Amino acid sequence: MAMRLFFATSALFLAACMHTYAASVLPVVDLGYEIHQAFSLNETTGLYNFSNIRYAAPPLGNLRFRAPLPPRVNRAQVQTGAVGRICPQATPIWTKFIMPQFLKSYFTNSTFTASADVSAYSDTPSRDPRISEDCLFLDVLVPQRVFDRAQCKAPVTKEKLVPVIVYFYGGGYVLGDKSVSDPSGLIQRSQQGGNDGVIFVVLNYRLGAFGWLAGHTVSRKGTPNAALHDQRLGLSWVVQNINSFGGDPDRVTVMGVSAGAGSILHQLTAYKGLQGPSPFQQAILQSPAWEPNFDTNKQEKTFCQFLKILNVSTIEEARQLPSDKLIAANAYQVSKSLYGAFTYGPVVDGIFVPDLPARLLLRGDFDRNVKILNGHTANEALMYTPPSSVQEYGLSTLLDEHFPEITSDMREVMTNLLYPPILDGKHGYRSWVERVSLVLSDICFQCNLYYLDHAYENNTFSYLYSIPPALHWLDQPYTFYIKGQKSVLDSPLSQVANETVAYILQDYLTSFALTGRPSSPLGPVFNIYGSESRVLRIGMNNITEMRDPACNSRCLYWQTAFNFYKGDR
Repeated sequence: MAMRLFFATSALFLAACMHTYAASVLPVVDLGYEIHQAFSLNETTGLYNFSNIRYAAPPLGNLRFRAPLPPRVNRAQVQTGAVGRICPQATPIWTKFIMPQFLKSYFTNSTFTASADVSAYSDTPSRDPRISEDCLFLDVLVPQRVFDRAQCKAPVTKEKLVPVIVYFYGGGYVLGDKSVSDPSGLIQRSQQGGNDGVIFVVLNYRLGAFGWLAGHTVSRKGTPNAALHDQRLGLSWVVQNINSFGGDPDRVTVMGVSAGAGSILHQLTAYKGLQGPSPFQQAILQSPAWEPNFDTNKQEKTFCQFLKILNVSTIEEARQLPSDKLIAANAYQVSKSLYGAFTYGPVVDGIFVPDLPARLLLRGDFDRNVKILNGHTANEALMYTPPSSVQEYGLSTLLDEHFPEITSDMREVMTNLLYPPILDGKHGYRSWVERVSLVLSDICFQCNLYYLDHAYENNTFSYLYSIPPALHWLDQPYTFYIKGQKSVLDSPLSQVANETVAYILQDYLTSFALTGRPSSPLGPVFNIYGSESRVLRIGMNNITEMRDPACNSRCLYWQTAFNFYKGDR
């Protein structure tokens, strides 16, 4: 009798653990504060999508422009995530009307005839119906067998939990959302050889004025860099809850591109690394980007401009306005951004961001216990290089508009020593446009990774994407490649030209998330950066090692040069 009962119980247990859910009966997960049902099961990929899980309280009213709070308990009904949410978006006019025409003229070697004046254009884009200030939600994409195993009554051993990738999207800190990239191809690549693969988590964080408002007033009456706090809370959610999906909270890799990667660098240097270990163990940073901003007077000016657009005089009044007015004001302010800029982004606030990341990395004020893989493109800044750069005076114009705080001594060093007006190719450029582009690339993109590699004692992995034209973001179609599916941008430049290269890059990224060391059965050995400053150059038809082009005197200069800004705090 006892033996029959044992076998009967075992049979029931195995049946439960091997159970697969019909699409009409999707599984639920108990998160304590809420019960959430999967939104879908993709029969082709075998992935559950637990969509629109709330990870923070609605940042409305008095919570506007402040650090987020955990969500309230709401177990009255099962949440399905059926209603999509994205944070308020904004798009600079120059990205829509000027940049495409300038790039076309540049690549076709023709004259740029359009106006480069942002004020010459008007834009009234239609509003995405998903936009809401109540936008702090995340998605969990998990392989079916991983989730089903985690839901068995018997405890899942640590060895059966799988690594997790948490993704921060890019978008200049003013646009983007968790649905921008489809990670199913990346997850499938992580399942080679019968592996369980990875769980992929992607979260919304606040954008524009909602997430990056700063200055003296916000420091006193709100929270500068609120979006960084959104991300931090989202990461804490993963640590607390991902085991319910079959994920290992001790094997979390945070990954991002552009603004997302720039955010990760600020997470690595958060609080000078003094508030315990980061809520992640590894990081993949692709083209981390931001414009250094530590002058609180400049931050306050942006804040006051936002209030003026709202027709209010205090942050308290702004908190009382209806969402529509704030969303419209944010969209308008960002639309008028200077060419190459986005108005908002991370700033030095003295607390979460105690100083510029470059200086924090130099001083050792960061979390040293994180494994790093990074990469950037060979032509990062051309998209952000203004049309005025075709002239010899283009660099002076750029400095006047973007970096007015630079001292006369710094200006002299830049224009005559670091980037002299000599177009023979020996300094990294053969045209005035390339000269200005290199300045922006150094300050806002590639030097960030050089600082990171050396801060981690060269024990990092770094790649250089050089498939022409190798513009910023163009490694993303390869990162998220799905066979037979076009890139989200309907442009020949954004399509994958070599499928094998895409698989190799995906192998490097997923194997790093799985094991801490990138590898691919299709590609060459991915060596550490090392004392030789080695990066893996990803070309159209070959992948080879080369010396890091960011390992130069210019990046060394910029890491300490910001000490001499007129606006330094």
